[in-house]
Amino acid sequence: IRKIALTNCNVLLEGETGTGKELFARAIHRAGSKAHEKFLALHCSTQPAELLEAQLFGQRKGAFAGADTDQPGILLHAGAGTVFLDEVFQLPLATQPKLLRAIEFKEIFPLGSQDPVPVQARIIASTTKDLMREVTEGHFHEDLFYRLNGVKICIPPLREQLDDIPELVEFFLAKHTLALGKRVTSVSNETMRLLMSARWKGNVRQLDNAI
Repeated sequence: IRKIALTNCNVLLEGETGTGKELFARAIHRAGSKAHEKFLALHCSTQPAELLEAQLFGQRKGAFAGADTDQPGILLHAGAGTVFLDEVFQLPLATQPKLLRAIEFKEIFPLGSQDPVPVQARIIASTTKDLMREVTEGHFHEDLFYRLNGVKICIPPLREQLDDIPELVEFFLAKHTLALGKRVTSVSNETMRLLMSARWKGNVRQLDNAI
């Protein structure tokens, strides 16, 4: 993260649900030279596609039913900051070339406009699926994959990082005791053994909920 943060390259975060991909994205943003700029996140399963494109690229008044005002879209609103695209594999096929153009040429076309608008934001994308496989199966544009895959970080599941569990338990315990007004300072050895032996299919998020 420290190395990548010093560059302005696009980043692809790959990992199971609950591994903390958005936390990784925020850490990259905060560790970079543009930490003072905006960090904006968008889940790519937003439906319908027209709404997703309006959120990404912006819209002009009257572009579609319900478009009552001009809206900038997050790629423009982020300025020189970071846009985090969560579950990018769910981006509609028709939208993918428009995002590719935004990355390649640093410009977007808001819905309902024929005039390009320059953008500067860095893209960090996340996926729970193997994007290369999605490309092979025809669900994702190959050119967009290579543009997003400037640097790839594969975040391991919690079951492969068991040594992290005691520190995570300590962190979550402190967070939740403060929020709930409880006086719990540690867990028993028996409880820790139980936590260390669990499979944690939901990864860090599931551990957080368990604590």
